[in-house]
Amino acid sequence: MLFNSFEFVLFFIVISTGYFVLQRRYQNLLLLCGSYFFYGWWDWRFLSLLAISTVVDFYCGREMGRSTDERYRQRLVTLSILTNLGILSFFKYCNFFLDSLSALFTSLGFEPIGITLQIVLPVGISFYTFQTMSYTIDIYRKQLEPCKSMLDFALYVSFFPQLVAGPIERATRLIPQLVHDREITLSGIERGLILMLVGFFKKMVIADNLAPFVNEIFAQDNPAGLDVLIGCYAFAIQIYCDFSGYTDIARGIARVYGISLCENFCLPYFALNPSDFWRRWHISLSTWLRDYLYIPLGGNRKGNGRTLFNLVATMFLGGLWHGASWHFVVWGLYHGGLLCLFSFIPGGKDVPTEWRKDWRFFVRAFLFFQFTVYGWLIFRVESLSQLVDFSLALFNPFDTSSSSLSYAKKLILIGGLFTVAQLYQQLRGKLELWNEHSFLSRWLFCLATLIGILFFGGGNDVTFIYFQF
Repeated sequence: MLFNSFEFVLFFIVISTGYFVLQRRYQNLLLLCGSYFFYGWWDWRFLSLLAISTVVDFYCGREMGRSTDERYRQRLVTLSILTNLGILSFFKYCNFFLDSLSALFTSLGFEPIGITLQIVLPVGISFYTFQTMSYTIDIYRKQLEPCKSMLDFALYVSFFPQLVAGPIERATRLIPQLVHDREITLSGIERGLILMLVGFFKKMVIADNLAPFVNEIFAQDNPAGLDVLIGCYAFAIQIYCDFSGYTDIARGIARVYGISLCENFCLPYFALNPSDFWRRWHISLSTWLRDYLYIPLGGNRKGNGRTLFNLVATMFLGGLWHGASWHFVVWGLYHGGLLCLFSFIPGGKDVPTEWRKDWRFFVRAFLFFQFTVYGWLIFRVESLSQLVDFSLALFNPFDTSSSSLSYAKKLILIGGLFTVAQLYQQLRGKLELWNEHSFLSRWLFCLATLIGILFFGGGNDVTFIYFQF
């Protein structure tokens, strides 16, 4: 069930109506049933995977909380990790490794293996497996007490606003909100609804209007250099508005229910370096990789050489998390390489706070944005051969096609709107600026946003990009 669908509007109204008249425990039961219905809307068979992760991690967490035997606790956390990674690896990477192995055999002169399983990727599997895995790891580290209620824990794993595309919530933050009574206020409902509306605008007006010509450019066999350049910038805006739009809707829904989800984006295209970018983009994943992979590998505590290896290894796995394809691996290695490169540049990891409204800040942000945009080219292509072709085309940006002018007009129009909004947020230093204005101003803003969605929405039921991960 997509957020941007009529079915979801009905679902949200029904769930919200019941939620506001029930007590906390029954609210949780309603949200749990609603979450399983929401997820099962795609394919009810995959509810079993959600249930397996939930049951295994609940009982592993409970037993770790009861035991003082370190070996037993290690076995339990290992069982949790292997269960979640086993589910994720089979459904997401099995065919990828079979295809890669077959290609390797073919390149060596042997007969190809020719084995391909008909595996359907469950939506959101990368998100909820990482989320529930962090729960048992935190208990093992004695940073978290086990959840006492299976119902509350099951809701933590399956909470429908952030189930299929995050943010990846830590149990230390979300579970306490689920086990205690929540305060429902008119102010919270209003702020939640406005944030949802902004998310729908980002998705339906900006991302969905960019998607058709981005898809058209990336479907070309021999694109003109200018078309590739336009496609890269357009996709950078599309993926940001698509993904952050989803996050805004998810956080808005949760806020209506008196629940706070973590901020997942903070103006990432104003980043000054790779470290700054990952503090702003998909924050819940980048902090997960930092806390559960980079730091356990040794972080920056074991010398420069080991630090560089840890950075590349972390980003390699971060790229692989995004998809079972070699171009995602290259994308991860590209960002790992940027982190290493900028660690050698004087001031390459610094973010001078006094520059935030200074021209030097915007120049430096613009320059680093070019690295980010090329990264999105790696992310968006379908194969490594296409990456080579499109990269070579960029060396001739004055090569045009009959469609170049049309593409440029669309990018300037939509990209200009996006840039003005982002600059305003950056200069004011806040993301949800509408909350600072009067009641009348807020609702005039809502009315204008709603009109924009109704008249300029790019189409209904367009899947969010990150659903494929």
